[in-house]
Amino acid sequence: MSLPATEASPARAVLLRLQAGGFRFLYVIDAVTLFASMHLITLVRFGFDWPTFSYSYYLAGFSLATLIHLSVYYFGGLYEYEQRLGRPPWLPKASVLTAVAVLVSAGLALGTGRYLMPRGNLVALFVLATIVVSVNRWLARRVRSRRFKAPRVLLVGAAPEISLAERHIDEIGGGARVVGRAPDTVNLLALIDDRSVTDVLLLSGGSLDEIYPTPLDELERRLIGVYRRVLPVDTLLGLQRSREIAGMPFVTLRTHAVPTHRLRLKRLLDLLVLVLVAPLALLVFGIVALYVRVAVGRGIIYSQQRVGRRGRPFTLYKFRSMIPDAERQTGAVTAREDDDRVVPGMRWVRASRLDELPQIWNVAKGDMSLVGPRPERPEFVAEFERRFPGYGRRHDIPPGITGLAQIRGHYQTDPGFKLGHDLQYLVNWSPILDLLILVQTIGVMVRRSAR
Repeated sequence: MSLPATEASPARAVLLRLQAGGFRFLYVIDAVTLFASMHLITLVRFGFDWPTFSYSYYLAGFSLATLIHLSVYYFGGLYEYEQRLGRPPWLPKASVLTAVAVLVSAGLALGTGRYLMPRGNLVALFVLATIVVSVNRWLARRVRSRRFKAPRVLLVGAAPEISLAERHIDEIGGGARVVGRAPDTVNLLALIDDRSVTDVLLLSGGSLDEIYPTPLDELERRLIGVYRRVLPVDTLLGLQRSREIAGMPFVTLRTHAVPTHRLRLKRLLDLLVLVLVAPLALLVFGIVALYVRVAVGRGIIYSQQRVGRRGRPFTLYKFRSMIPDAERQTGAVTAREDDDRVVPGMRWVRASRLDELPQIWNVAKGDMSLVGPRPERPEFVAEFERRFPGYGRRHDIPPGITGLAQIRGHYQTDPGFKLGHDLQYLVNWSPILDLLILVQTIGVMVRRSAR
């Protein structure tokens, strides 16, 4: 029996802290096998007579190349927690990410003139590394299955569907064991606790409102897998990804649409962009600040409470464009296109979104991102969550200075329509999408300031 962290040995205590912070043994296994693969490829090609450079030079190159591969795999999602049911297709994903890592290594060599390994090794490394990291995950899955035994499955649906699913699991296998059956999700949590369920298969086409956001959020917190059977109607939504469980197609249901590795990649890209544009941004900030000082007088920076990622409040900053105490008579209200509270001379600043420039500080602090759903005030969020089921899902990703709803809508666009844009951005996020939104934002700013 494992000891509590307070009673464990120093080494065990360190390991527990690392695991709590997201450490996985796969990092070490991948690092060792990748480094060994690079060594093996060079030995096969050249024996012990390595070309041009010394042995120590190539060892340093192999180490850097290994770090590049691990970074690409990490931000590509190869170290995300995987549910136990189904057979994730590791090989295609590993091949794409390995190709990216090899190209990064090649680009570094071309840019610096210093090769991390003999050039001909890169092709062999692509093939061998793809196989190695795929096998590592297959082995890790086998070890995990043996350690935690067979998944305990709860089937939810009509009796004929449950009977059919049981037959598939019995005949095809997949290592799962059916421990419970239910016609609906009414007493789902009680059944899970009673039967020690590890995974739930939703077989019927009932409304997802019955499980989202609760109890799905609680099941996700417990790391209990929830899967919904793929139905013909799902093709109308452009379903692309599914997983096979005992010969049956399912999709994994998650409360949070954006996995952790994507959020960290997005944060890294935000910081890189801030560093690159800092000189120009500071210049524009200074010019606009002087203009606002002339137009509105003292107190050019306005702060306000907004709701950020995971519903956490933070203080947002912007250039003041309205009269002092603009909401003293009305209370919290949304801005209108011809709002008479706007200070004369500041309409074009608001229309061009230049009043949002101080939020660069929010991005630097990590409260916001350059691109994402616009953060709303707590009063409005409470109202919108009552009006629009699932509104809180837009908080899965950090709020942004600009976003899809901002380039396609206006200040006065209805929140329900903005939510549609925000959710579309959420499920389709990529660095390329952020870049396109940033470019289009510049066009929007120019067009609206010229009106």
